[in-house]
Amino acid sequence: MTALLAALAGLLVLTGARRGADGGEAPEASAAVELSELDRLKARGLLDEASWTAARAEAGRRILSAERTAQPILAGGKDRFWVLGGIVATVLVSLGVYFAIAAPGLPDQPYEQRVDEWATSVEALEPVQVAAVVDRMVRSQPENHQALTMLGAARFQAGDPIGAASAFRRALELEPNDARSWSRLGESLVRANDGAVGGDAEAAFRRALALDANQGGARYFLGEAALARGDVAELRSLWGPLMASLDPSDPRLAELTTRLAAAEARQ
Repeated sequence: MTALLAALAGLLVLTGARRGADGGEAPEASAAVELSELDRLKARGLLDEASWTAARAEAGRRILSAERTAQPILAGGKDRFWVLGGIVATVLVSLGVYFAIAAPGLPDQPYEQRVDEWATSVEALEPVQVAAVVDRMVRSQPENHQALTMLGAARFQAGDPIGAASAFRRALELEPNDARSWSRLGESLVRANDGAVGGDAEAAFRRALALDANQGGARYFLGEAALARGDVAELRSLWGPLMASLDPSDPRLAELTTRLAAAEARQ
């Protein structure tokens, strides 16, 4: 397959080389010089507005009607050998690098087999691998609410907020009164929306707070939405309890205090 692809690529390159290079000058190049000269004359006061407009319009008409100047094809008699030699050298160097740093004799590793290996050592896995292991668990136990919430958390950590939102939605279909999952759903939607608290995310956060007033993440993001709207009263009502729940040494407390004070000062 490698040889076939290299041969096809070489055929395309050789076909282009056989045609040669057209050294003709496009009319846009000379027209750009002319337009630049007209602008310079106007800037020096040698052309008034009406004359400058008329001259540019005439230049534009010439550009539209002009044809590209045809020039003789530029291709040497031995160019094809240089091109072919370059293609062969590229393929040989690529194969040499592959055999030097890769593992040509390594057997195939089917995806499911890799998931089997990951499942035996979950502690040392990357978030993407953890998500793959939990996803297989969910496929075998689609009604397992805990597995679905774990899948959502793993996908969120793996940088897949849309997949995380899907998992949390499925979990909420099983347990619609799970405040934590509503809050995590909202966080996933915020990340999928590049940090903006959209309507769906705000609805999820409000549902989380209605079920559990201690959902700090929901309070924070609803406060962000209120701040974006300029609703300082709602911002204060949302962030006030959140700030009261934080330890005085928590750096988040200082940040929230500063931002709330700045919002009140702008009111």
